[in-house]
Amino acid sequence: MTDILSGNETWEQLYASLASRVDLDGLAAETGALLRRRRIRDLASLLRLALTYANEGGLRTTAAWAAQMGIAELSDVALLKRLRRASDWLIAVASALLPKLDPAKLDPAELDPAEPIAASHRLRVIDASCISMPGSSGTDWRLHAVFDPVQQRFVDFDLTDAKGGEGFEHFTVAPGEIWLGDRGYIACSGLQHVLDGGAELIVRAGWNAFRLLEPDGGEFNLFETLRETGTHLDCPIVIEDRRKKRLLSDLRLVAWRKTPEATAKDRLRIRREAKRKGKTPDPRSLEAAQWVILVTSLNPASFPTDTILAMYRWRWQIEIAFKRLKSLAHLDALPIRAPALARAWIGAKLISAILIEQSIQEFLESPPCADGTSHTSTFGLAPLPVGL
Repeated sequence: MTDILSGNETWEQLYASLASRVDLDGLAAETGALLRRRRIRDLASLLRLALTYANEGGLRTTAAWAAQMGIAELSDVALLKRLRRASDWLIAVASALLPKLDPAKLDPAELDPAEPIAASHRLRVIDASCISMPGSSGTDWRLHAVFDPVQQRFVDFDLTDAKGGEGFEHFTVAPGEIWLGDRGYIACSGLQHVLDGGAELIVRAGWNAFRLLEPDGGEFNLFETLRETGTHLDCPIVIEDRRKKRLLSDLRLVAWRKTPEATAKDRLRIRREAKRKGKTPDPRSLEAAQWVILVTSLNPASFPTDTILAMYRWRWQIEIAFKRLKSLAHLDALPIRAPALARAWIGAKLISAILIEQSIQEFLESPPCADGTSHTSTFGLAPLPVGL
């Protein structure tokens, strides 16, 4: 990245490529990124300074470099103000750079036959990764993302502060999609958001996530049902949304028993967490540790139990994708406390990571590297784990 930013010719080529794929001017107008063009004359210079700041040094170093390169004459304070104003623009540019999947181009041949999925659906795996400021012991920023396991890449981002909890509502849902989420996405409002968008869902659930009902309205006893189950459970349920006073129907509860080793590991985690809080573990949590429990809206005729379980394993790919992203962009090394400047730094880092990933992909697909076969993205990932 250093060579590209320092060379005028290489930078002009990169910016021209960016401008051909993203409406940089339109996004800048929407976000107010460059209302005053004094000292920083154009968006190309603003983006170049943001990328240099995020990848090469601090405000003073970047301001001195800008003067030396003839890009802009400004103080570190002036640069700080410009970057803070451009933070929303940088996040928007990063999101716009992500490849969007055309549903008409989904090739059934790309699907792994060991993980059967209907070719008429598009998988969307959602999760969030925490980013912390220097000296922070908790979460300061949360990077929400959508990952396409078939295309092996991220397709959408959303950045919030620590108050922006996990939820499907961060993203637009479209018909024909299947959204996969972990326990953090089990809220009734998020499930309804997916269903209202005409999509389907597979979400992991805890034993106390919500009140379960039988299809006829009677109480569904989860533990009694699990005790009578061998290795797999698949039954229709209704979820009661007490907050909105409504029912989410036409859902299935799918569960399978973990291995003894996985159960013991999960129970140890529960006991340690309870001890840390000075509490006694809930016996129901220890009993539920034997199971992986899922809620899905998919039709059992087209998506039997084994298929649901196989599809859910795709969710683990986004965990590794985040690790790759942090390794590539060093997002886990946030050096800034000021919120607006931190957003600008994260946005510039995301742009850098996406550009690097796309450059590597283009290199792999061009002669003499190209061998006629497809290559996975550098955001793409290691094989799925055998068990959970």
